Amino acid sequence: MTPLLRIQQLTYNPPKRWEFLSPRSDFVLGPVDLHVNESETLAIIGSNDSGKSLLAKLIVGAVKPSSGEIILNGQPIGTHQSKARANNIRMVFRHSAESLNPGISVGSMLDEPLRLNTQLSPAMRLEKVMQTLSLVGLMPDYYYFYKHMLSDGQQQRVALARALILDPQVIVADEPFAALDPSVRSQTVNLLLKLQAELGLAFIFISHNLGIVRHMADR
Repeated sequence: MTPLLRIQQLTYNPPKRWEFLSPRSDFVLGPVDLHVNESETLAIIGSNDSGKSLLAKLIVGAVKPSSGEIILNGQPIGTHQSKARANNIRMVFRHSAESLNPGISVGSMLDEPLRLNTQLSPAMRLEKVMQTLSLVGLMPDYYYFYKHMLSDGQQQRVALARALILDPQVIVADEPFAALDPSVRSQTVNLLLKLQAELGLAFIFISHNLGIVRHMADR
């Protein structure tokens, strides 16, 4: 079976900075090889500062790799194919609250990826936003809410809705439960598993919580 997503020999070597006439570089990563199949959860575990978050950013295109290849559905995704990557590989950040813009409503946050990456009309975008809110267990009224009106768990659901809004095939979740209390964490884990079963999503799940990894991950 051809993997949904394959990473081949992915590396990152940051540009060198000269300090006191001596070359200095930051974190170096790779080469990394991995693959994930449809409806599968692949866990990436490691200690703090081991490069897990950097790998997540390389996969979603937030950081440009030095070398290597990212292959989706058997087709390489080049650095110039940002829209294809944005549509198909989405990210849930470690601290979801920090990734939400406090100055705009939830509806505007979810509409923005559709406006930038699709040709949908305003009416069709509104319908898609409402469908996605329902998908993550939020009522239509949340369209008008702002970040400060949301609990931690609701903020996490909005972040997940933003990741799902373009109907991706792969979700990269970087320590998505780090800031959540145990009860909210449990609800979010169950929601992710439910969405995976319904939508056939592949998850690349980055964590150092072995208990959650054992519960969620296939590999």
